[in-house]
Amino acid sequence: MKKRKILVFIFFFLFILLINGLFYNFLSGFKINLFLGVLLVIFKIQNGLEKSKSRYIKTCILNLIIYLLSFFIIYYLSGLILGFVRTDNYFTLYGFTTFIINTFIYIILREILRYNLLTKGENINHIVIYTLIFFIILDLTNTMYYYNFGGKYKMFLFFSLQVLPVISNNILATLLSKRVGYKPSILFFEVIGLYSYIIPIVPNPNKYVYSIIWFLFPIIVFYREYQNFKKNDDEFLTQNYNKKPIFVMAISFIITLVLVYFTSGYFRYQAIVIASNSMKPVINKGDTVIIKKLDKNFETLRKDDVIAFKYSGVLVVHRIVNIIKDRDKLYIYTKGDFNKAQDSFVVEEEMIYGVVETKIPLIGYPTVWLNELQ
Repeated sequence: MKKRKILVFIFFFLFILLINGLFYNFLSGFKINLFLGVLLVIFKIQNGLEKSKSRYIKTCILNLIIYLLSFFIIYYLSGLILGFVRTDNYFTLYGFTTFIINTFIYIILREILRYNLLTKGENINHIVIYTLIFFIILDLTNTMYYYNFGGKYKMFLFFSLQVLPVISNNILATLLSKRVGYKPSILFFEVIGLYSYIIPIVPNPNKYVYSIIWFLFPIIVFYREYQNFKKNDDEFLTQNYNKKPIFVMAISFIITLVLVYFTSGYFRYQAIVIASNSMKPVINKGDTVIIKKLDKNFETLRKDDVIAFKYSGVLVVHRIVNIIKDRDKLYIYTKGDFNKAQDSFVVEEEMIYGVVETKIPLIGYPTVWLNELQ
């Protein structure tokens, strides 16, 4: 009887999700969390809820933290090639409640429900497949409603850009829930789901590269953890309780923090990719320059310094050819080394961003190339 109840539960609510995703979208926004809350209440009444009590939880969580830190180091380093983009400001009342809190609650409810479906239905044939399909449709339900499915190419885009990352995320979540419990899954997917709302600047790959990255990362973590679960209990439980993984995690955290804040512009130095040849041969298109912010200390500027300044919403890197001081205010004239004439505008103090300290040749060229393709 319990088997039948669980199967009816999965297929009935899967049908509702399909109706929502294809026709009506009545589960948008906070309503999807309300829906998940109702599902948990119904499931508890029918079958009861299990708590996550696996002895592997601490070891698995430590593994996931190391994977996440290592990933974000590589991801933010790739931003030197792929470029960076500032995220919207979600730290408003609307952004906090609509995106951050909503996502936070959604992941918790989803993973608790996933764990209980897998735990209570462990004696049902193909329960893992049924549960996997259920949560894939759950994650795609709003996307399905708004996506334009006209033509084979649109279907291909939907599958490659939307479905594949969702499949890999749910495969990993299913493994973690079945073998360990919902706590490691909640940790992992809270970080993945919330980082772009909390960190002010993120790498800017095009949508195809983005899809590949977020498809492969969960698959790699799945493979690593699957190999760990194949070990015997003593080996699995003791593998991370030595000094080396803790040291690696601490170093990874520090490097990740420095990378995020360095590229965010909160430090005194920031990396910027050059998108033109106006400063040839000193600075070429595709070079990355390191900018030292002046913090309004403009009196240190001298003729022949290469500065970064904002003009018409664009960050320009040109050389100073003349400085005029009038009534304690500086007016700066600039020119690109490769340009025949100096710039037709005057750079005022409020336009100045910083002075170029050094360059890294050609490392940013893929960023320029990808931006030119868009």
